[in-house]
Amino acid sequence: MNNQYIEFKKKRELGDILTDTFAFLRTQFKPFFITFFKIVGPYLAVFLISYGFYFSSFSSILDFDPNANFESSPFAVFSSISFVLAAIALLLSGIATYVLSQATTLYYIQSYTENNGIVNMAEIRKNTYKNFWSFIGLGILVMLSVGIAFIFCCIPGIFLYVPLSLSFAIMVYSKRSATDSFGYSFDLVKDHWWMTFATIFVVGLIVTFASYAFSIPAAIYQYFKMGVFSGELDAENMSVNFIDPIYIILNLISTLAQFLFNIISLVAIALIYFNLNEIKNNEGTMERIQKLGGDLDS
Repeated sequence: MNNQYIEFKKKRELGDILTDTFAFLRTQFKPFFITFFKIVGPYLAVFLISYGFYFSSFSSILDFDPNANFESSPFAVFSSISFVLAAIALLLSGIATYVLSQATTLYYIQSYTENNGIVNMAEIRKNTYKNFWSFIGLGILVMLSVGIAFIFCCIPGIFLYVPLSLSFAIMVYSKRSATDSFGYSFDLVKDHWWMTFATIFVVGLIVTFASYAFSIPAAIYQYFKMGVFSGELDAENMSVNFIDPIYIILNLISTLAQFLFNIISLVAIALIYFNLNEIKNNEGTMERIQKLGGDLDS
């Protein structure tokens, strides 16, 4: 067993979850991100390229002439079409990238725990692609439920979000179907909602502040181009910023950083699941007892 191995299947307090989240990412940084980018990398690249095209073509909306036609302004028509295509590509690639990112992270942890710190990339890749549509289906159920709840009131939305955020980990580690995972999430969090909420909230704050730090350069550059710092606002540059290559690159870096920082939340969610599962089922404790008994017999 790896000397730096982190046991997931055990009870933890909030502070332990935070500490072990960063400890896991620190000790597994190289193997995890090699695996992550080999599986998710191509889709992430398509997502970022689509984001760049979408951002640059956004200027066509700002300059759109409703009376334009193909004969009078063929480029305006093509610009509008490219904007729609870029938006569709961005949406589809974004969904695929997020789903694969979530699945890869959760299955990496599964391989890590089942093999005592040794991961099998082929197995992770197989499980990720095999269960892609299960993640999509569960994601639709979660988004519809939480979205509808938020429409009626913020409190029901938050109440549903806490257990349902664990449903993906349940589907992977309990090997349940999407619908079973959806329902079981409420049983798992029952009597431990506040602790789960506090952990998710603190992790969310950390990820949010860390992510927004990478958006500061783009904001500063935008304000600089607009003349905010010089005290002379340049209205013309307010629209030029949307097609400024430097501004687009800075936004791509910010988007990539926010996407990667979300991995922290995924690892924390896995630790929260194992903590609650241990409290309710003592699965990890029973496995360690059985292993100890086997070692004594041998």
